Amino acid sequence: MIKLTCIGHDTEFEINNIIHLFEPYMEGEYDLQSTLEGNEASAKLLKVGVVLYECTRQVEPADNEIKLKKNRKLVLKEAVYDVLYQLTGKQMPWGMLTGIRPTKIVHDYQKQGMSDKVLRARLKDVYRISDAKIDLMMEVAKAEEEILEKNQKDEISLYIGIPFCPTRCVYCSFTAYSLEAKRNQVESYLDALCKEITFIAEAKKDHPIRSLYIGGGTPTSLNEAQLERLLKHIKASFNLENVGEYTIEAGRPDTITREKLEIMKAMDVGRISINPQSMNQKTLDTIGRHHTVEDIIEVFNIARELGHDNINMDIILGLPGEGVVEVRHTLEELKKLGPENITVHTMAIKRASRLKEQQDDYQLAEATKIEQMLDISQRACRAMGLAPYYMYRQKNMLGNFENVGYAKPGYECVYNVEIMEESESIIAAGAGAITKMVYQNGERIDRIANVKSLEDYIGRIDEMIERKREGFEKYR
Repeated sequence: MIKLTCIGHDTEFEINNIIHLFEPYMEGEYDLQSTLEGNEASAKLLKVGVVLYECTRQVEPADNEIKLKKNRKLVLKEAVYDVLYQLTGKQMPWGMLTGIRPTKIVHDYQKQGMSDKVLRARLKDVYRISDAKIDLMMEVAKAEEEILEKNQKDEISLYIGIPFCPTRCVYCSFTAYSLEAKRNQVESYLDALCKEITFIAEAKKDHPIRSLYIGGGTPTSLNEAQLERLLKHIKASFNLENVGEYTIEAGRPDTITREKLEIMKAMDVGRISINPQSMNQKTLDTIGRHHTVEDIIEVFNIARELGHDNINMDIILGLPGEGVVEVRHTLEELKKLGPENITVHTMAIKRASRLKEQQDDYQLAEATKIEQMLDISQRACRAMGLAPYYMYRQKNMLGNFENVGYAKPGYECVYNVEIMEESESIIAAGAGAITKMVYQNGERIDRIANVKSLEDYIGRIDEMIERKREGFEKYR
């Protein structure tokens, strides 16, 4: 337990994030003083008034106040990181990096003309990032750049949200409603959603569409007629011939039928997700998945039979009760299926999830185990011919690690890269969806949010459309 005192600055939030990294490795109570005096940042760690460790760093000069403020925050965090490292002897794989988009740092420094050699040294010496994670950052950043450099002027991506699931998994915190409880509202929701889609199609008719992504929730929670209705409306609203990528996160195998897969194929959907999370039946039962491992395999094979040739499969490391053996088994089973994409998530304990409320009831993997699982996953994916192409991090992830998307060459998900790197505007429709208007090459991002509540979205759809109308006009 650490009591933090900040003197001469207001970087408390960022420093608390650094403290949070080390908390699992600390015992006892300490006082931490973080001080900024002129261009000198210092940190002192005390126990019962006695200084145990201290560190002082000089703020790097800058040619403007914005950069100078950024440099001050950096050395304040650096000083705190170093005293906590002295206390615990623990180096974090991601060093003192806590942001969700690690590769943004790489892109930013490369835009400044920094060479890879200098960049690597900075990531290691300043941010304290391990060599393995630097290698991953650089590889992913290069893959992302190959996608981002193809963006066209005035191009957009689209997101359409379906906030329904058959049941709620223990780790989930997304805006998603039980289909059992909300079944009578699905048609009303589609009425409102189609109305919003119609508005977007007209308002953005002169903008080329790079990618279209239908997510959730679980979009295939819709029955066959509802799914066909939505996809027909999308096809009638947009010129899909000009859409570079069209994805549906089919997600849970217990919501996927042959007819739904046929509908998606007929409606020009080019990429789907079939997400097992684990190929261990005991785990599926524990996390609230009402399907079997055999169901996953059967649905995958049907999709292949119908011509779906770009399939993603998600897995989660650190699920309750799982260790290295279970993860290795999952990857062996996925290898037999041969998906074009595998997205490897590290378990994050979300505040709004049932797992957070009942955390003591589940046996979660330790950080050292997660690191082994990540290494096994990376090796397995590479052995399948898949390379990392996008990455992001979340708060409260086990071991403070990362999520990584792997893909065969040419099968990288464009939408995943666009949403992570915020390099073009993404127009979002549906309950809880947030539109991001990107300007000045990502230097400015304005958000237009829809209400999260299902009932409010349905009842206030005209207001949601008006928000977009005003936002599009304001940020034109």
